[in-house]
Amino acid sequence: MKIVIYGLGIIGASLAAALKDAGHVVLGKNRSRGPIEYALEHEMIEGEATSYEGADAVFVALPPDATMKELDEGDFPEGCIVCDICGVKEAVEQAVYSRPRKYRYVGTHPMAGKETSGILSASRDLYKGKNLVITRAAGTDESALERVRALGRDAGFSRIVECSAREHDEKIALTSQLAHIVSNAYGKSPLALDVKGFTGGSFQDMTRVGGVDETLWTDLYFYDREPLFNELSSLIARLEEYRDALSSNDKEKMRALLKEGRLAHDKFFSEK
Repeated sequence: MKIVIYGLGIIGASLAAALKDAGHVVLGKNRSRGPIEYALEHEMIEGEATSYEGADAVFVALPPDATMKELDEGDFPEGCIVCDICGVKEAVEQAVYSRPRKYRYVGTHPMAGKETSGILSASRDLYKGKNLVITRAAGTDESALERVRALGRDAGFSRIVECSAREHDEKIALTSQLAHIVSNAYGKSPLALDVKGFTGGSFQDMTRVGGVDETLWTDLYFYDREPLFNELSSLIARLEEYRDALSSNDKEKMRALLKEGRLAHDKFFSEK
């Protein structure tokens, strides 16, 4: 297939390299020139795309607002498969289906990444063994969806799941967005400035994704505002239970809370 990837950051460039290695003709498009040159030098793409002409599939790997603008204004060939790779889906899907389109839209979200961003963090095997979410709507073209599933397998994803845009956004609020907020807030403790020599794996796990791009993640949070608000409120309520146990010097309550959490943890990993 001839594939155009618009947006050569860590996500787009990694996808480009993986699909190129799988035998597809992959062209890159980017808003600045540097990533194009880097991708060419490191053989992540065959060449630069100056248009979408002749493309069988296009992946738009841009922030939400830029993605929706491109999905609305991009000159995609008729029948072309067009996918976004945004971390939110309902707002994007609503924008796509707000009027008839000549392209075939399929929403995707690779569940992979790093705490760093940009093409210098891209990797040809970033998606190997990872999860890919594909969103399905009433207007989804089945043959396009199956082609995207095949491309996902070509990129190295080991598990591909389908759901509605709403279900995606509700679950991502917990598994991604809330985790970034917690990590970001955790690192604000005054003690965090002077803990050298006192940190181990637990601290690293809690702080790894705290250094978010505040512009991008604010947009993601507010496009997914209701599900994220609900998850954050629920977490705060659960944390207050632990605080109350400490405040009341209630070891039995703390023990019960920790056991409840341990059993939930064990159940999750046994069914993963």
